[in-house]
Amino acid sequence: MTSTVLSIMPDLKIPEFLTREIGAKLAYVDDTIFDAKVSADLGGIVLHLTEEPSKAKREYLIEKTNLVVSSLVKGAFEPNLRVVVDKTDREFSYCEDPMNTLTETREVVIEGHGYYVLGPIMSGLLEYFEEKYHAVAVELGARPYRFPALISPAYLEKVKYFSNFPHSLSFVTHLREDLDVIREFSEDARTDNGRIKAKNDAFADIQAMLSPTVCHHLYMSLADSTVPADGVIATATGNCFRYESSNMASLERLWNFTMREIIFVGTEDFVKDGLDRAQERMNAILDEMDLAYRIETANDPFFIGSYRDQAAYQSAFELKLEVRLPLPYSGDTLAVASYNRHRDFFGRTLDIQMPDGSYSETGCVGFGCERLAFAFVAQHGPDSANWPQAVREHVEDGAARWHSPSSPSFDGPPNF
Repeated sequence: MTSTVLSIMPDLKIPEFLTREIGAKLAYVDDTIFDAKVSADLGGIVLHLTEEPSKAKREYLIEKTNLVVSSLVKGAFEPNLRVVVDKTDREFSYCEDPMNTLTETREVVIEGHGYYVLGPIMSGLLEYFEEKYHAVAVELGARPYRFPALISPAYLEKVKYFSNFPHSLSFVTHLREDLDVIREFSEDARTDNGRIKAKNDAFADIQAMLSPTVCHHLYMSLADSTVPADGVIATATGNCFRYESSNMASLERLWNFTMREIIFVGTEDFVKDGLDRAQERMNAILDEMDLAYRIETANDPFFIGSYRDQAAYQSAFELKLEVRLPLPYSGDTLAVASYNRHRDFFGRTLDIQMPDGSYSETGCVGFGCERLAFAFVAQHGPDSANWPQAVREHVEDGAARWHSPSSPSFDGPPNF
């Protein structure tokens, strides 16, 4: 891929605490940007482009870049982030990027931009995490749910997902119910660089979207109802979809990922107590896996139009906590989970009431399974012989079950 670099000195100075957020948002300025860097020291921005821009395109990119910067910088305040738990003082015996080994051994195979195939070892890790999370959910009294990968656009509009996170939405469509359209597509459609090339009018209006998270399905199912006085605790695992453009890289940031959630609906005290109990039990799991981590207050990645106000609200009431794991090879940290309180937003918006007529409050804990697996391998290495005993034995026992005489033999992917 040919590339070129465009350096921009924005009109406003970028404070250090906003460099990560601005860098992430610059990916949405234009589809020719495949990487963006923000220098806190110089206050400048470097855009890596797939093509040499014309003079008009350069002016456009500079204008839009300044729009992103001004939208986030004007009126911004540095959030008072607080570390709730800090267990990052362990030493690491592995400090390389595990993706190199994982892809060489085909434990991770890139199927498309932002979605991957995971092999038996990585799948065993996810299964281990899933069993541990499920046990916590059962202990907390959660009832199991199954939710679809699709979600209603009308629902997402109602709960303001369109305005708060438009950049991450994923849309679903199909061919129009027209015999000529279907026949023409079957004869002429093709792909170019992984993208479908077909007439735009071949596709039907969008009636469904890919779900960005798990908990929304429960809130939708409880709309216009009264929940029991002792509240609702639910749990589910689901495929989630959040498009993040050029920010998607390795297993750190995926378009299609797996999330296990435990969801609380009830009074303020009920939700807070549930999240506190979940955090206590989840911390024990992280300790069992001998992981370094910290838990700190955080903000969601709202779009530029609503970022300042929404982030300020979240920060003021400490409504979001993130579990962040160090990545020894990069010196950075990766958010693998979050604890979220929404106060009565969903109760009021969807008319979910308590028996006394008040609106219910909601909260959830969600663990990104692929992210946790990646951070685990980044800290312990891809060789299972170096993993904590409990994790190693689970993955090895799972592999043995697949190779038992009563199970079908599996010697790797078939040759076609």
